[in-house]
Amino acid sequence: MINRVVLMGRLVAAPELKTTATGVSVTSFRIAVDRSYVKSGEERKADFIDIVCWRQTAEFVCRYFGKGSLIAVEGQLQTRTYQAKDGTNRYVVEVVADNVSFTGERRDSSYNQSYNQGYSQGYNSFEQPAPQAQPAAQIPDQPAPSYQSGSNDDFQEMPLDDDLPF
Repeated sequence: MINRVVLMGRLVAAPELKTTATGVSVTSFRIAVDRSYVKSGEERKADFIDIVCWRQTAEFVCRYFGKGSLIAVEGQLQTRTYQAKDGTNRYVVEVVADNVSFTGERRDSSYNQSYNQGYSQGYNSFEQPAPQAQPAAQIPDQPAPSYQSGSNDDFQEMPLDDDLPF
């Protein structure tokens, strides 16, 4: 059986990080996903999909995404039922995300800084890269090196064989 969902959409509201009684981080949020088909003379429609993230993935989402952020989600479709406060039974369909990632959109400076400092890698993991070294001071009399100022002598000939290194 296959149960995989891949979505890209915008967060409808800012996600809130919650913790279970056992100390596990969790967040749930909704994304708006545009439909690809638009009838002539009508506006584009969107579907609103509920997403649930656990542990490091939940912490990552709450730290780096806000209302209106574009997000890519990969996970599994899950259904559940529960009894509401008024006694009625409710049926819920949601995506349990095991991987979320940025989509390349950069909105404001705080988002840019967060985007450049971290990236979702693999399932349920987030790593921050090592601090970057400050760029070396340029000598003001010499222009910075560029591809335009180079010559063919700067490159070496690659052998043509079928043994690729990857």
